[in-house]
Amino acid sequence: MNILLTGGTGYIGSHTAVALAQAGHQIVLLDNYSNSRPGAGDRLAKILGQSVPQVECDVRNTTRLTQTLRQHAIEAVIHFAGLKAVGASMARSLDYYANNVQGAISLLQAMQASGVKTLVFSSSATVYGDPQYLPIDEQHPRSATNPYGRTKLQIEDLLSDVAHADKTWHISCLRYFNPVGAHESGLIGEAPQGIPDNLMPFIAQVASGERPQLNIFGNDYPTPDGTGVRDYIHVMDLAAGHGAALTALNAGTWEPNSSGTTIHTAWLQKLTFC
Repeated sequence: MNILLTGGTGYIGSHTAVALAQAGHQIVLLDNYSNSRPGAGDRLAKILGQSVPQVECDVRNTTRLTQTLRQHAIEAVIHFAGLKAVGASMARSLDYYANNVQGAISLLQAMQASGVKTLVFSSSATVYGDPQYLPIDEQHPRSATNPYGRTKLQIEDLLSDVAHADKTWHISCLRYFNPVGAHESGLIGEAPQGIPDNLMPFIAQVASGERPQLNIFGNDYPTPDGTGVRDYIHVMDLAAGHGAALTALNAGTWEPNSSGTTIHTAWLQKLTFC
């Protein structure tokens, strides 16, 4: 299958590209490189033993997106592209709505114009807001406590409306938190530009001497030392999950909700670092 990965040179996108290519799919990476580097394609080529097509494009460029879908005979899209830092979303809310929501609208318009109606959307467990019960399942009420989460909610609602209006769309949303790790080759991993928004790359930069220290906040959590414990999922497991969602959509084994979309919640292995 010919698959377009928006945000394909980013952290999760690049690892998913490896998983899909090794499963026999033909992949195309589309990115504006706002938080990644074009050289990721070269590292992917080393892992896969073959070149990987890359298209430099912002997802809000509907015309270029449409051309890319048609030129590469794309049959399905996995949508990763978007801004993703909670803190930054509160300081730059307009940028987040423009990139995430407007970008999703642009992508859907390009897909519709090209007759491509299979989509896996990289959503977030942020759409559950403050949990009302644990463990959270797909029936848990959705809410959001920050602009980033609200953009994910709006995109999910948009996808639901699209699928409800046209039953020929096959759409899956994946909700998850905190991917970590890297491909076993060590050639790709999490390498954000600027100051990392996520904990693990920040720890790595402190360990390598690139940054002087890591500040730990909070001392009254119900844990042995009072500091917070977080849940993580390995990025290659997450990459396999995106591939599995796409396979289920194409096989017709998915169970759509009333809108025609399907939601998958990835529950994570809890890791404690000593």
